[in-house]
Amino acid sequence: MTFKELGLADPILRALRSEGYENPTPIQEQAIPILLKGKDLLGVAQTGTGKTAAFGIPILQHLYNAQNGHQGKRRLKALIVTPTRELAIQIGESFTAYGRFTGLRNTVIYGGVKQGKQVQALSQGVDILVATPGRLLDLMQQGYISFRDLEYVVLDEADHMLDMGFIHDIRKIIAKLPPKRQSLFFSATMPEDIVALSRKILGNFEQVTIRPEQATAEKVEQGVYFVSKGNKPRLLADLLKGRPEDSVLVFSRTKHGADKIVKKLLQSDIRSAAIHGNKSQTARQRALGSFKDGHLKVLVATDIAARGIDVEELSLVVNYDLPNISETYVHRIGRTGRASASGMAVSFCDHEERPYLRDIEKLIKQEVPRMPEHEFADGAVEAETRTAPVQQRPQNQHRNRNQHWNSNGNRSQNRNRNRNRFN
Repeated sequence: MTFKELGLADPILRALRSEGYENPTPIQEQAIPILLKGKDLLGVAQTGTGKTAAFGIPILQHLYNAQNGHQGKRRLKALIVTPTRELAIQIGESFTAYGRFTGLRNTVIYGGVKQGKQVQALSQGVDILVATPGRLLDLMQQGYISFRDLEYVVLDEADHMLDMGFIHDIRKIIAKLPPKRQSLFFSATMPEDIVALSRKILGNFEQVTIRPEQATAEKVEQGVYFVSKGNKPRLLADLLKGRPEDSVLVFSRTKHGADKIVKKLLQSDIRSAAIHGNKSQTARQRALGSFKDGHLKVLVATDIAARGIDVEELSLVVNYDLPNISETYVHRIGRTGRASASGMAVSFCDHEERPYLRDIEKLIKQEVPRMPEHEFADGAVEAETRTAPVQQRPQNQHRNRNQHWNSNGNRSQNRNRNRNRFN
């Protein structure tokens, strides 16, 4: 299927073509027709599946068709609420890109910065507002935002909003929404509290589910190194020195851990930066900007801070700490191998993290391929895995996996010949 077959307006199709998009992803193919009909939607999908376009394109289409040469100040018609500043900025950039020929205007508001410029943008009138919960409530209470003309509402990354403690803010926002609206609710997981929240915002809805094993994508090549906890910094440094030109996103389970990784890498003369909730907004944006433009090759992030990171040509994701929630693994590795690109995701697993690895493999219904032996291995785990059979992928997928890196964590002599498998 192509975007043209979805019946989109010409200005939106032109914008999609200019972005290089011809064919919708599974969630876009399923969700866009539902939303164009005006129905509410519950989307179960994680970052990396293309859900921003899945809800953004129908909203732009509805608003474009309803313009009818309307004159006067723009009134807020669509609201997207999302948990982090980085994700809000990314969503705003997507609306700008997809709506560039429609004449529609969007703006983004978030906390951690002075509100002056945001208030000024709102006073000039906007059609679409992307907001984090705290700043949205602040400006609502100050009278700068009215939902009187609101027609479309998106609650994105709902499970992470609850993880970040936004439940009371979200309930206050929902209470202010006009009863007549189209509502969209997106979450990667659906625990009971998320189900209850979805019932508060959705009316008669349809559901689209993109399962984790679909999102994992065959184009993301995976591997796991068994390593002692104390040797993780040395393995990471060795791995990065073998890929000096590649953009690498390293995931830490904690904020303190992220800062510690940056310090350890500096001791190995590898420059990196950490982004997490304890960093100022300015520091986070500066680090993310340097990473996106290629001046910084290594970014260390916690899971929540990484929301909204969308970097083209991201060659490698490293799970320095295996996540204790299996779905998080899928979210992380979805950062690479997006669109038509391929990518690599490797994980470090110490002895205590073995249960996490088993849970992940159960979720994705495949064994994460074991990487070759190396000098930083966890002896206990290594002995265990030598006796365990390794499930191989079909021969036409990711052949010669043991040629990825030699025993020092660097590429083998076949590096140049095989490079297209990793970028």
